[in-house]
Amino acid sequence: MASMSHSPVALSGSSTASDLLRSSSSGLSGVPLKILGRARFGARRRDFTVSAKIGKAKKHDYPWPDDPDPNVKGGILTHLSYFKPLKEKAKQVTLDFEKPLLDIQKKIVDVQRMANETGFDFSDQIISLENKYQQALKDLYAHLTPIQRVNIARHPNRPTFLDHVFNITDKFVELHGDRAGYNDPAIVTGIGTIDGRRYMFMGHQKGRNTKENVQRNFGMPTPHGYRKALRMMRYADHHGFPIITFIDTPGAYADLKSEELGQGEAIAHNLRTMFGLKVPIVSIVIGEGGSGGALAIGCANKMLMLENAVFYVASPEACAAILWKTASAAPKAAEKLRITAAELCRLQVADGIIPEPLGGAHADPAWTSQQIKIAVVDAMDELTKMETEELLKHRMLKFRNIGGFQEGIPVDPERKVNMKNREEPIMDKTPAVELEDEVEKLRRQIFNANKSDTELPESGLNEMIEKLQNEIENEYFEALQTMGLKDRIVMLQEEFAKARTSQDELLHAALVDKMAKLKGEFNQGLPEAPNYPSLMNKLEMLNEINKAKIISEKNTATMKQDINKRFKEVIGRPDLKEKIDALKAEMETSEISTMEGLDDELKEKILKVKQEIEFEMAEVLKSLGLDVAGVGFKAMDFIQETPAPDVKSKIEELNEEINRRIEDVVRSSDLKSKIELVRLELIKAGQTPDVESVDKIKALDQEIRQTIAEAMNSSELLEKFEKVNAGISESAESSGGLNGNFGQETPKENSSAHAELN
Repeated sequence: MASMSHSPVALSGSSTASDLLRSSSSGLSGVPLKILGRARFGARRRDFTVSAKIGKAKKHDYPWPDDPDPNVKGGILTHLSYFKPLKEKAKQVTLDFEKPLLDIQKKIVDVQRMANETGFDFSDQIISLENKYQQALKDLYAHLTPIQRVNIARHPNRPTFLDHVFNITDKFVELHGDRAGYNDPAIVTGIGTIDGRRYMFMGHQKGRNTKENVQRNFGMPTPHGYRKALRMMRYADHHGFPIITFIDTPGAYADLKSEELGQGEAIAHNLRTMFGLKVPIVSIVIGEGGSGGALAIGCANKMLMLENAVFYVASPEACAAILWKTASAAPKAAEKLRITAAELCRLQVADGIIPEPLGGAHADPAWTSQQIKIAVVDAMDELTKMETEELLKHRMLKFRNIGGFQEGIPVDPERKVNMKNREEPIMDKTPAVELEDEVEKLRRQIFNANKSDTELPESGLNEMIEKLQNEIENEYFEALQTMGLKDRIVMLQEEFAKARTSQDELLHAALVDKMAKLKGEFNQGLPEAPNYPSLMNKLEMLNEINKAKIISEKNTATMKQDINKRFKEVIGRPDLKEKIDALKAEMETSEISTMEGLDDELKEKILKVKQEIEFEMAEVLKSLGLDVAGVGFKAMDFIQETPAPDVKSKIEELNEEINRRIEDVVRSSDLKSKIELVRLELIKAGQTPDVESVDKIKALDQEIRQTIAEAMNSSELLEKFEKVNAGISESAESSGGLNGNFGQETPKENSSAHAELN
């Protein structure tokens, strides 16, 4: 044993307990601890103690209860899950496109409350309203747009991953942690059984309220979550458990910390590993599947989607912000992205659609879960029959076949230069002076052809009409662009095409209102457009050419015969014939042969009959498509040339009254619905309407005209008309005749009223 003098050990005040408590086998600088315990260092003995202060730790909140129920559904290990039933009932949330249904719901509640308060039986009314509500709900959900399905997939009350798992499993135990120091609550994993068969479950977990969403990070996983899923995949592969994944995330969490921890590497590692797993994998998209965050647990043999679920590489809002620089174009982006279950099945990205109840999965979560269970069991029965090599090949080919690429097909050279779709070029407009010269030249040709009874070539006439129609269309397009309504028109056309899935279905009320609102906005702003004068000028030219075409298509001789025939029919009308005969009889009785000798009363009668005949003749010419110049209601012409203040005011009052009554009739709900039906039928018929559509439009038009005529045929309005007519007659009589030569006409000439074209 060595003496103390040979030991070089000296303890200073800076020595620590760890320096002193070395292993007894090695000793301290060659001196065993046993000797150190008996050694004296210097004259005084120093004792020392080692103590550690234990801090007060926070009590961990374990989910295990003090008195666990062994008979709980799913087994006693279910208590290990933090997912418990909500204490408060979830608040009802109504989406924007569902708001028209609130009126019916309110009526049902009001009738039920009235029945409870009064004690009367309103069961028939309640049943009728409930049937009406169900039909409206069915019609609404039968024509959902892609952006509406996105909103349903994001519904706050939509059942989550754990809701479905506890509904479809016999037993389930949740497994935690990535074995690297963290447990991501946004991804939940665990083992469960369905009909006695074990599966490994994993999926994105969103919250059911704001507090849970904050805890679950709104279903957006960090790298720890994907590494936890990877650990469970390997565990399932080792033990031979088939894997079922549930996808419901807007995407992986894209913050700075996640990127520092290797978010992209974690997702890529999962993708590579899933293609090598030797067990069947089935993925179900229960909400929204966003980008790589969804694909990291979605490389499966079969991917199934709920009816209103969506699966996308970028959210519609993000896509719209990138392509159109505004998030308001999200509906258009949602349609272009092809993100719905039906579109993805058509593109062979998804392998099946799981039905949802009317109103979405949140309307009946238990029924939706059972549909998921049926689909999962059927898919697993098919996949478990495959051998390992066949299973791996099946998974690989599923993703290799996506996209339908074909090699060896030549690409259009123009698209090689610029693969992006270009805007449609705007056609060059013909100068207004040149267009007017062409129309005037064509008008002279029509006049000469009618004068010489030769046929006008139809080709030139049709070409000019087509040219004017194209010019007018370009003017409208330019007006839309200047008013900023082009994108809204395009989006409305797309919604309209989606809504009209069959010929017998009417447009949804909201879409009709949107069309009417946009039409009213366009009509109101059109006069302010810079090209409005040019548009109106071209419309007038087109109207003139169309009239000329109608006239040129009729033979001149035939037209003369038609006019003479119609004139004779007018003169031969019993009421007019009776008036003319009465005038003849009075003049013969008076035995006066000149107009100067007639009394004022008889002159007034002759004047009224003449005015009526001239008016009827003018109407005949107008009905045949002819412009009436110099023939018409000359009393009205006289009033316009030398208007009497009192007569003019009465005419204006009568016009205002007539217009007001017409507006009141048109605004009525019955007539408004008929006009809307006519508009829809015209849209539905298109350029080539069938016989049934034409008959339906004519019938509706006749009903509208009859309704307006009945409104105009009121005693008050007729009385005002008679007063105005009498005032016009008095003004005409006081001026000495209609055309300045009234006094020179003979009674016989006046009474014959013979008109003929030779």
